[in-house]
Amino acid sequence: MALLISAMLVGCQSSHNLLGELAAQHHYQLEIISSHPFPLAVGTPQKPITRSRVRIYIEGDGHAWATRSRPSLDPTPRNRLVAQLAFEDPTPSIYLARPCQYVKAAGCRPQLWTSERFSKEVVSSLGQALDRIKARYGNRDFELIGYSGGGALALLLAAQRDDIAQVQTLAGNLTPRRWAALQQLSPLSGSLDPEDFLNQLRHIPQRHLAGGQDKVVPATLMQEYIDSLGKPACLESEILADLSHGEGWRQAWGEYRERVLHCGE
Repeated sequence: MALLISAMLVGCQSSHNLLGELAAQHHYQLEIISSHPFPLAVGTPQKPITRSRVRIYIEGDGHAWATRSRPSLDPTPRNRLVAQLAFEDPTPSIYLARPCQYVKAAGCRPQLWTSERFSKEVVSSLGQALDRIKARYGNRDFELIGYSGGGALALLLAAQRDDIAQVQTLAGNLTPRRWAALQQLSPLSGSLDPEDFLNQLRHIPQRHLAGGQDKVVPATLMQEYIDSLGKPACLESEILADLSHGEGWRQAWGEYRERVLHCGE
């Protein structure tokens, strides 16, 4: 066990260094925000953000499972897709990692990136990070970009705050309960679900993009979430036929990230 823990810490530090190098290449810097109960890794631009609306990229579930039945010791993502999307965005943006990714804390335990990945304490930590970012930059509100499981968290934050102007998701897990059932996984006990907050979410402008080749979060789940919303105030969605869960998103998002949501009645 001691050797496993040592390897985990070394791997986490190595991933942290690689993320820091990627950030520096794009004139960003890697920081740690002391939210409670979990400190969070964030990537912020070296130049101050002066916009009244700050765009936040929320990381996916990362390396949650070592095998189908054994949780990972370290949920830090094996790739840096979401960080790349944030750092390459011409709009000054902030990358926000999930609890226990890139940085360890006393409360880190496998449940937090498996069955409790969308729990109240996870949402609370992310919310505190948004509060600290707002205090630093003085922005009026946020736009949240959520990838994979980060999509569910973006919606949960939007449902519980009054400063989320809009949400966009990429390959987003928008219905965690339905997703677990579809993939024949254990129920996500201890997690929240956006479908429990539909009354609040109907009023949030949102765009959802799904990959037609995505086997991890199939596009059918996006449509089920949309159907459950009923008559939202402003919603756009599209299935991008050639995209899988991890491939094609850098190019596709480059075409969508500056598109304004056109809200109808």
